[in-house]
Amino acid sequence: MGRRGRLSKGQHINGIFLLDKGTGRSSNSELQRARSIFDARKAGHTGSLDPLASGLLPICFGEATKVSAYLLDGDKRYQVKVRLGVVTDSGDREGAIISEKPVPSFTQADLDALLKSFEGEISQVPPMYSALKHNGQRLYKLARQGLEVERKARKITIRDLQLISFDEASLELDVLCSKGTYIRTLAEDIGEKMGCGAHVEVLRRTEVNCFNVEKALTLGQLEEIAMEGPEALKMVLLPVDAAILDWPKVELSESLSWHIKQGQAVECPGVKSEEDDALIRVYGPSQDFIGLGKVDGKGCLAPKRLFNL
Repeated sequence: MGRRGRLSKGQHINGIFLLDKGTGRSSNSELQRARSIFDARKAGHTGSLDPLASGLLPICFGEATKVSAYLLDGDKRYQVKVRLGVVTDSGDREGAIISEKPVPSFTQADLDALLKSFEGEISQVPPMYSALKHNGQRLYKLARQGLEVERKARKITIRDLQLISFDEASLELDVLCSKGTYIRTLAEDIGEKMGCGAHVEVLRRTEVNCFNVEKALTLGQLEEIAMEGPEALKMVLLPVDAAILDWPKVELSESLSWHIKQGQAVECPGVKSEEDDALIRVYGPSQDFIGLGKVDGKGCLAPKRLFNL
C-alpha cells in the first residue's frame, strides 16, 4: 500500500505530558518512546534539547499539538554549569577542544557585574552546531564536515541571569531567556568576556512557559505507570488548554458556542480588547474548551483555531 494509503497507527489521545528528558538521547527519540508508551497517533515536542541536556520537554498529543507553537514561543529557564578556560568546537563538553587559556582571578562582585551586562535584549550569533539551515542544510551537519558558514546575529532577550555558585574553574548559572536563545553561545560569550573562553559542561531546562520540571516524569517513571493500565496513563496528562491558562477567557452560551463551532463570528459586548485580533480562550456553557478566538475592541469574537475534543 502506498504511503498515502496507510492507516495511521495509535489512539486518539489529547493532552500534554511533561517529560523530564534524560541525557544521552535526542529529543526526538524521547518523544517517540513516550508516544509508543501512550500508543498515541499524533505527538510533537515543544523545543528540542541537545542529547547533552536534560530537563523539561513538554510533549503534546493529538489536539494539543495545536498549542505547541505557543510553548515554542514562550520563555525558557535553564540551569547551566559553565566550564571556564576551555573552548570546544561545539560549545559543550562533547566537542573537541580547540583552545585552552588560564582563568583569571575574579570575585563575586566581578561576576555579578559581568553577568548583569548580558541581561536584557542582546545580539547572539547562533552556533554552527545548531538545527538552523543554510541553503537547505542543517548547520550541525555542515559543522560535522568541518565547514563553517557565516551566521547573522539575532536579537534575543536574557530576562534574568543569576549566579548560583562558582569556583576557580566553573560557574553555575540560572538563566531565564526568550525563545531562540542558545545557552552554549551565552556560555562562550561569557567566557570570551572573561578572557579565558568557556563551554557548557552541564545543562538542564527547568521551565518552559508556565510549566516546571518539578511536575515532570522521566520515561522510566512513565513506563512504571503504564504497567498499571491505560487509565493510569491518562491521569498524567494535562488538559490541552493547560499551556495557555494565563490567557484571557470567555464562556459562551450554548447558542453562541454552536455558531463559533461552525466557524462564525459572534457578538460578545462584554469581551473587548484594546488590540484587534487579540487571542482569547473560548469555552462552552459546561466549561468545555472549544478553542482559540480573536476579539476586537467592539466585542466581536471570531474563531481562530477550533479543537476537536
